[in-house]
Amino acid sequence: MTPDVEAALDFYGRVVGWDFQDTGDDYGGYVIAAIGASSAAGIGPAPEGVPSVWTMYLASDDVDKTAESVTDNGGTIMMAPGDVGDLGRMFVGVDPTGAAFGVWQAGTNIGAEVVNEPGGITWEDLRSPDPDAARQFYGAVFGHTFSPLPDAGPDYATFHLAGEEAPLGGMGGMMGAPDGTPGHWVVYFSVADTDASVRAAEAGGGTVIAPAFDSPYGRMAGVSDPAGAMFWLIQDTGQAGSDQLE
Repeated sequence: MTPDVEAALDFYGRVVGWDFQDTGDDYGGYVIAAIGASSAAGIGPAPEGVPSVWTMYLASDDVDKTAESVTDNGGTIMMAPGDVGDLGRMFVGVDPTGAAFGVWQAGTNIGAEVVNEPGGITWEDLRSPDPDAARQFYGAVFGHTFSPLPDAGPDYATFHLAGEEAPLGGMGGMMGAPDGTPGHWVVYFSVADTDASVRAAEAGGGTVIAPAFDSPYGRMAGVSDPAGAMFWLIQDTGQAGSDQLE
């Protein structure tokens, strides 16, 4: 969500390499970001007073049932379940530690079609003031299981679909965020060249939050766009451990 969709399209086209598919007036100016014909993410206008932010969506076969589970387990509903034309059905919730997230039930649009390659989402982190409470919530609502990842800190764990070894992302503490910052999700986009994308972000009016650095999972950088939405970039450099991001 952003106050200036056109400016965001220009910025992310240069930084992440997206093309864009306008969904028309019926969907309130919402634009699908894509790599070729494959959907990668979405950009739409933020309601007045709502900060620019990336929202991470989890899939559900029944968003109404999932919404009930959110409230039953201590979360709240920010936007009630509703249809998005024939594209799908969705709601936006907030977990008990303050992190907002979306839930999507696919209709004609399944959601992200390109992942774990340049232009696609490749990881997501929950930064939470109470990671144990967060894991209890997401485990109860979505059936996630968790595996500790000591290298990322004592309170960090990857989360998984039940019975699956491949991680979907991670949940941990606030990782140095200022005191009083509520829980929040952070999305990571794969790019072909992190340094080139950081230069494009700076040239486009973005801000570098974490300068590019090499990690066991690839070359990473934290960036915010000109409207203040924060995200991470990661380049697969083939280093040991990068397979944990897939």
